[in-house]
Amino acid sequence: MACENPILVPILGDQLTRTLPSLRGRTKDDTVILMMEVWDEATYVKHHKQKIVLLFSAMRHFAADLCYAGWSVDYIKLDDDGNSGSFTGEVARAVERRDPRAIQITEASEWRVQQAIEEWPDKFACDVEILPDDRFLCSHQEFRDWAEDRKHLTMEHFYREMRRKTGILITGDGKPEGGDWNYDKQNREPPKEEMDPPPVPKFEPDAITREVIELVADEFGDHFGDLEPFCWPVTRDEAEKAADAFFAERIEKFGPYQDAMVHGEDDMYHSMLSTSINCGLLDPLELCQRAEQAYKDGKAPINSVEGFIRQIIGWREYIRGFYWLHMPGLESDNKLNAQRALPEFFWTGETDMRCLSDCIRSTRQNAHAHHIQRLMVLGNFCLLAGINPRDVQDWYLAVYADAYQWVELPNVSAMILYTDGGKLATKPYAASGNYINRMSNYCKDCTYSVSKKTGEGACPFNPLYWHFMDRHRDRLESNRRVGRIYSNWDRMDDDKKQAYLDSAQNFLDSLTSADKSWARNE
Repeated sequence: MACENPILVPILGDQLTRTLPSLRGRTKDDTVILMMEVWDEATYVKHHKQKIVLLFSAMRHFAADLCYAGWSVDYIKLDDDGNSGSFTGEVARAVERRDPRAIQITEASEWRVQQAIEEWPDKFACDVEILPDDRFLCSHQEFRDWAEDRKHLTMEHFYREMRRKTGILITGDGKPEGGDWNYDKQNREPPKEEMDPPPVPKFEPDAITREVIELVADEFGDHFGDLEPFCWPVTRDEAEKAADAFFAERIEKFGPYQDAMVHGEDDMYHSMLSTSINCGLLDPLELCQRAEQAYKDGKAPINSVEGFIRQIIGWREYIRGFYWLHMPGLESDNKLNAQRALPEFFWTGETDMRCLSDCIRSTRQNAHAHHIQRLMVLGNFCLLAGINPRDVQDWYLAVYADAYQWVELPNVSAMILYTDGGKLATKPYAASGNYINRMSNYCKDCTYSVSKKTGEGACPFNPLYWHFMDRHRDRLESNRRVGRIYSNWDRMDDDKKQAYLDSAQNFLDSLTSADKSWARNE
């Protein structure tokens, strides 16, 4: 049992790590851990049912492990009497119950939660200490120092700094392993018929998870997504088994086929570990070290290993730094003035565009779609169609089990939608149907023809691409990575141009807007 006037340590739902900074150095007889299921966090956007199950179940398992290890834990369930529905409200109730001499908490990953925490010193009589989250390799100040005076925040340059800092895939003389920093050019293989990805481990819900599934069915039945089957890892042991399977069975081909898309194949060779990394069950640096060891042991090629590592200590760390550098303005940026409402089919999946339908199906069934589906199918459509950034932000944040605002917002707004005008991405990631046809089998049995450019039956991505380019010419023509595209446009005769524009507009006019009640409780 904790003593009188203990240290109160609140742990948030994405901080399920035994070595959390606010736990290190604490003694079990002088600490009370506070964990909270709060209504506000489940509903500020109407999260996918499986995402809520994942977090509440993982939290309950983590709390049980802490109790078994001898820690004093106050665990507040969503349906407990008097639940305040907010982090600050539950901390206030815990302060009244426990009369702590101090609160010690690891900083939040999301801007709005951190703003609330920073008000606690004025709300509570005890001391409040907010500790930096050193589970990330790059601190906020370190990223600000790196970004200072740089005209372009190029991820590749940042990534190399992280490689040097960690020593991962660095030779004894300080050179990149294999001679190159980046093997992305080897990681763009389209799908092949002989591909046979091994199944990703699925985990049967135990009694704790079943209880949470029932709770979610009762309380969040109007949220998006299928509730069952629920198969995500919810404990560190399960997450480690998922990691073991990836390194034993799929990392070898992860690199070449990481951008490939196959209808009905939802997992491919992907690690499927992002949910466990982002809630704290797995240590990202440990995973990178395991990947490096797989290369050294001859079990995986350099392009697969480097590609995996780049996603974690490169892109993941970079996105987090970019988020904190540009908040809160990043949330409201809209440099392309996109205003169209999100189409209804993003919630229903009812569209004849086979690529979009399949990605939305996977999202609905699994609370997951892999990164190219998110970027070059779903995101590309939102960019070309000029969908309002706030609608798209809410959708991505709501529907994916690994989505937290710090990782979702810069990826969606700056990377996918180019809302910041190029601070993150050097160009908009706009593409016609040709890209999807090259990297998937979606076009094969689609109602639309990818080879048809305009008119009835043409793949909508084809005219939408030129419609996007035409309406944003003033902004994009001077971009050195985009400008040459306008030479192709200018060589077209006026009738062909008009056919593209008319076809795109006819398609856009046919879209039915979604009811926003699917996304937010307002």
